[in-house]
Amino acid sequence: MSHPGGAPLDYRSAGVDIDAAEDSKDRLAKHVQSTLTSGARGAFGGFGGMFRVPEGYRAPLLVASADGVGTKIKIAIEADRHDTIGHCLVNHCTNDILVQGAVPLYFLDYVAFGKLIPAVVEGVVAGVAAGCRENGCALIGGETAEMPGVYTPPDYDLAGFITGIVEEDQVLGSARVQTGDVCIALASDGLHTNGYSLARRIISDRLRLGVHDRFPEAGGATVADVMLKVHRSYLPCLRPVLSDIHAMAHITGGGLPGNLNRALPHTLDAVVETSSWTVPSWFLVLAEAGQVSPMEMFRAFNMGVGMVVITAPASARAVITSAAAHGVDAWEVGRIVPGTGQVQLAGVRS
Repeated sequence: MSHPGGAPLDYRSAGVDIDAAEDSKDRLAKHVQSTLTSGARGAFGGFGGMFRVPEGYRAPLLVASADGVGTKIKIAIEADRHDTIGHCLVNHCTNDILVQGAVPLYFLDYVAFGKLIPAVVEGVVAGVAAGCRENGCALIGGETAEMPGVYTPPDYDLAGFITGIVEEDQVLGSARVQTGDVCIALASDGLHTNGYSLARRIISDRLRLGVHDRFPEAGGATVADVMLKVHRSYLPCLRPVLSDIHAMAHITGGGLPGNLNRALPHTLDAVVETSSWTVPSWFLVLAEAGQVSPMEMFRAFNMGVGMVVITAPASARAVITSAAAHGVDAWEVGRIVPGTGQVQLAGVRS
């Protein structure tokens, strides 16, 4: 067979470094092992993760979800700070299944690079492991891929996959919501993982700031400090009161109007009193610098509310007290009224 001239080729010359992959695997072992719970089976490095379904459930349902961290990852790359977005990822996924009453069992991650750098991989997975430890779930598998030509160094991408468990008769959701229920807001800790495409454009084009510059009205914190705040997990503060809750909404992409409606039946509305809390300063800075309308801000960002709990009035105090005991501000933000499944933001101009 004829072939063109030139030196012999190997995988590294094509952009994939097997030695770097092995180095990364060695670095990750201790982080993965730090998350293993009693249900985890098998050893690190297997082709598939194994997990034993816990005993004591009568009619358990497995609840699964997958997500990423969006363009928040660009801030981490620009700041060369990689140990928080993995934590954000686990907490985001945990909150997504928590709204159905599920608690996490195990997690898997996927990280894809243009050029694999072992120290960066370790930072990312160390953050994933920290999130797994916080939420009591085992990191039982994952994939680290080097894909030259798909990602341009130093860019990489991150995704996560979570499985949780809930008794079938304890699943939370819109079917439980009733007229007269109250909405309890739980405070976010920053932008969480949504709205970053707009935030990044405002910061770079309008404020003309880099990731190491000070963010306005943030007490000396840098852009990276503000933008890389870890997405809060609400599992620790809500797990003790899940039996008091009718439904929940994790406030992610689409904000309050685009997520709280998912917790409503078609015959009821949620009226949200936006004057019931003070919007954190970083949202106000972004709104002013970007000349973003109030309604668009509420659609793009969480505006200081990371989770909304819907419960009977008699249970509201228990939810607020449990949140406070775990260091999370919570307050009554609205009520459920007859309607058509919409969210009414009282006091917000379009």
